Amino acid sequence: MEIVLVHPEIPHNTGSAARLAAATGLRLNLIEPLGFSLEDRYLKRAGLDYWPMVDLCVHPDWEHAARVLGETSSLPLRKRLRLFSARGGTSLFQTAFEPDDLLVFGSESKGIPKALLSEFADRRVYVPIRNGIRSLNLASTVCLGAYTAMNVAGLPLPDNDGGYLAHPDAKAGLRPADIAQFSKDASLGNESAS
Repeated sequence: MEIVLVHPEIPHNTGSAARLAAATGLRLNLIEPLGFSLEDRYLKRAGLDYWPMVDLCVHPDWEHAARVLGETSSLPLRKRLRLFSARGGTSLFQTAFEPDDLLVFGSESKGIPKALLSEFADRRVYVPIRNGIRSLNLASTVCLGAYTAMNVAGLPLPDNDGGYLAHPDAKAGLRPADIAQFSKDASLGNESAS
């Protein structure tokens, strides 16, 4: 299971998603263009000193990301996509998540691009909210979506009794740009770079 943010705009939200990725062990994929630099101090601050634990991959666009992500599983990409949208689909709490799913979230101001929502309309997931509320915060939705999806898919949740042991590189002052893998020029796991 992986988290995918398409054109995120607010560094605080992406930093919070990165912190969640570190806490759960899920890879975080960012699809450019981003509304901030990977050098942004607010992005680094929101992720705290957990950046060494984040498996972060940056893709230049959706087409490239789809190609790379499609190579990481034997399942077709279409069957792995879960497009989180405030505009219809299946309730988060009625979705049959699978261990190999890609949890896809759109930008804060525009959501997932309309072309993707149209192409993969049957893969939409929504979080139930009251009438009169346009949407939830991206970081909140990513957190709720990731933990719910992991639980439903039967993936092991982190085993932590509340204790804290700092990562050996926590004090290294690493920035997101220091740990990011760029899929256009780096090998990511078992797929080849293009």
